[in-house]
Amino acid sequence: MPPIVHGFDWPDRLVVGTIGRPGERSFYIQARDGRRVVSVAIEKEQSAVLADKIDELLDEVATVEDNRFSVPDAAPTELRDGDPLDQPVEPEFRAGALSLGFDPATAQVVIEAYPIEDDLEVFTESTGDGDEVEAVVEMPEPTELLQVKIPVGSARAFVERTREVIAAGRPNPPELPELG
Repeated sequence: MPPIVHGFDWPDRLVVGTIGRPGERSFYIQARDGRRVVSVAIEKEQSAVLADKIDELLDEVATVEDNRFSVPDAAPTELRDGDPLDQPVEPEFRAGALSLGFDPATAQVVIEAYPIEDDLEVFTESTGDGDEVEAVVEMPEPTELLQVKIPVGSARAFVERTREVIAAGRPNPPELPELG
């Protein structure tokens, strides 16, 4: 059975947001196109890595020789989004894996989120020296996925907002003085 694809080409909105108080927040990536809204639960660390990788991708695209893409260095003011998540937040699934790409035909960043798969076929094999090694035999076809394509300016705005959301959490603990 083919997976359910929650696809968004040129969405009206793509953001990472949270629900809850710092220290107890749940993170979501949310896409909206018109009245259609799709939310996917995501880990804070996944959000941070995604923002960093999008930033790296955009910097790389900007330095391509004979670049025909106009990649802004910062988020254009008109694309910044500080609004809360659209309510109600009802996640389609919890993201287990994310992928990132660039479509040069449309100058869009492509983000895909796949659900956590609990039914991986795993086998354990002895190495002969008392150690055991686990390996995945087969990755099942994902049951659904979120696929969002956004232009480069929106991608910069997504990175900026995601970093602000992450930074709005619990403050880092103070560094302890060295003993000695």
